[in-house]
Amino acid sequence: MKNYLLGGLLITAVMAHAQAPIAFTIKGQVGKANAPAKVYLEHDGIMDSSAVRNGQFELKGTTDTPKVATLLLFRSGKKSDSDYLKAENSKDHVRLFLEKGPIILMGADSLETATITGSKLTTEYQKLQASLQPIDQKYHNLNKNVWQSATAEERKSPEIKNKFVALRTARTDETNQLLTAYIKANPSSFVSLDALTQVAGPAPKYAEVAPLYQTLTPAIQSSPDGKKFGEKLAAIKAISIGATAPNFSQKTPDGKEVSLADYRGKYVLVDFWASWCGPCRAENPNVIKVYNEYKSKNFDILGVSLDGEKARDKWVKAIEDDRVLWTQVSDLKGLDNAAARLYYIEAIPQNFLVDPSGKIVAHNLHGDELRTTLAQFIK
Repeated sequence: MKNYLLGGLLITAVMAHAQAPIAFTIKGQVGKANAPAKVYLEHDGIMDSSAVRNGQFELKGTTDTPKVATLLLFRSGKKSDSDYLKAENSKDHVRLFLEKGPIILMGADSLETATITGSKLTTEYQKLQASLQPIDQKYHNLNKNVWQSATAEERKSPEIKNKFVALRTARTDETNQLLTAYIKANPSSFVSLDALTQVAGPAPKYAEVAPLYQTLTPAIQSSPDGKKFGEKLAAIKAISIGATAPNFSQKTPDGKEVSLADYRGKYVLVDFWASWCGPCRAENPNVIKVYNEYKSKNFDILGVSLDGEKARDKWVKAIEDDRVLWTQVSDLKGLDNAAARLYYIEAIPQNFLVDPSGKIVAHNLHGDELRTTLAQFIK
């Protein structure tokens, strides 16, 4: 009993320590950069900055838990959207872990190639990211080969889009295998919690992600970010494979109210998209082909648009331009669409395949995967 109590007190103490506010200091040298250059630190929607003088800068702050942050160097001192993208896509950015104590960054001419000391978690994080580089390079080369070997006409076809979707899926699977192995081997590391968010992505699959979350130690699970992730898992459980698809009702462009429940007795693909979503629009030719193949076989599609009230005309035009044939609905509340919130949609395109009894049987079917999955269910 004494040993059990001591263990419990120790775990409680570790949890309390992990949740205490953490003061950090980042001191850095970036070559000879000077005014008007500024360094910006971004985390949790917070953006802090420091002027750069003679290549040197210093940032101080607090965080509720160790976590990844992005450090960006704006050589012009500005931080407009275009400058932000330039910094993110250049060598003027680096990701690092915020944790207690001074973090020292020394770079000859850029943040990306800088040496970072004083942060054990950053060292772990960088090693993990480095292990992913061969996978990234492999699929970069494969995508390049597919594109270069295709004719101008083939590049416009749904078939080549399906090839890229297949390569993206394979890359994600291979990356997730490596990240999963890391998480299982390092359950007490905050790097594993960050890796878990990478595995989950914007559309987590509960059956795959929940067991990984359970491998994390109590201290990591009870940290502020660990709790947020746990809450997210609880929410997506309600829309996981095997769950009853939550019902919703929204209106067509003509004002007719349509409910998901109206499709009971059929297989229906609930497709979340928007007129402004390039990947969604690019996927439509493939979905149209599959729809024409299966529409007479007890299958239908219900499109749900995340367009806003001001984009109503663009939504209608996109339906016409893409020659989408199935029913389309929206509440025109944009990203705050009630059905999207019900299905925990954080990124599009996303879809859910619902069977005749109203159960979710598949999630996020794109490219050839949509056809092959329907073939399994609809004979």
